[in-house]
Amino acid sequence: MKILEYLRNYDGRPLRFMEVCGTHTAQIHRNGLPALLPPSIELVSGPGCPVCVTVSAYIDRLIALGMDPGNRILTFGDMLRVPGSAGSLSEARAKGCSVRMVYSPMDALKLAKEDPAHTYIFAAVGFETTTPVYALLVQEALEQGVENLRLLTSLKVMPPAVDWICAHNGESAQEARGDCRSETVRESGRSRKTGEARRIDGFLAPGHVSVITGSRVFAPLAEKYGLPFVVAGFEGEEILAAIAVLVKLQGQGKVWNMYPSAVTEEGNRQAQERVERFFEPCDAAWRGLGVIAGSGRRLKKEYAAFDAGSEGLTEDAGGNPACCCAQVLMGHIRPRECPLFGKVCTPQTPQGACMVSTEGSCFSCWQSEGL
Repeated sequence: MKILEYLRNYDGRPLRFMEVCGTHTAQIHRNGLPALLPPSIELVSGPGCPVCVTVSAYIDRLIALGMDPGNRILTFGDMLRVPGSAGSLSEARAKGCSVRMVYSPMDALKLAKEDPAHTYIFAAVGFETTTPVYALLVQEALEQGVENLRLLTSLKVMPPAVDWICAHNGESAQEARGDCRSETVRESGRSRKTGEARRIDGFLAPGHVSVITGSRVFAPLAEKYGLPFVVAGFEGEEILAAIAVLVKLQGQGKVWNMYPSAVTEEGNRQAQERVERFFEPCDAAWRGLGVIAGSGRRLKKEYAAFDAGSEGLTEDAGGNPACCCAQVLMGHIRPRECPLFGKVCTPQTPQGACMVSTEGSCFSCWQSEGL
């Protein structure tokens, strides 16, 4: 394979590329791509898993709502075990919290129509990919006259978070926001401190998000920071090809679309317009990154009747104080560098959201290493 040969023979300066898509993270580990690359090319995960960047205050609000006898909480399965400040939804369910797993937001519409005596609250978590579905859900509820349906939103948009990462590029975890303890590790024959400053040289732009937003959404960031962004597909060969383009474009502020079968420059205008009808920009809290201006989406005032109380959910407290999810999400450390990884923290006993979600970098790393 010419691409793999090109990458293996790379003999330039060390390069560090970040993927900001949970599916990319899972596929990179599933295909064993880090082992195929030379030590001088490093892949690191960013805040690309929507469940992983959800703060504890959001989980706490869901639990509080679910303890009200008049409410029914609906969520996807990977949200059930995400730690709040005093436990997860799964643990709260054992104490009487009404929580039910569903497979589609549209299931909420059906359940609410069948049971008008209760208010059904959907845990609306996601990036640009899923926000159009929530907009459609509100539209259908309006058209069908369903009045007992609510959303608790934790909806994020990717460019402001990537902007934050780029603005702090080269800072250590302590200089940015992290407080994970520092340890000496061996990596590629060198000793270094976990969380020490390591620059990012380019980004694997998220394929699913780009389907909605279009590839052009990353152009201002590429130009602003002089870094390449390559939109990638999800097969192992597609990701390797995208990495090769990042190597070739190093130091250049360009966007390159390697996923033209699904991604255009302008994106899905119909989906964008649907989101613009029901949602507006807002500040949002990201686990590890804090509150980032304009990085979220909330229901517009005219649709506030569908909101379950999404404002003010910024605190990220509780849990195991040694958990390094925040530093993993910033790309400052790899999952196995967390002192809890593979010991206290496993998929059976997750201490943080990165080990809960199948798109989380810690979960993917665990699976790939066969622990």
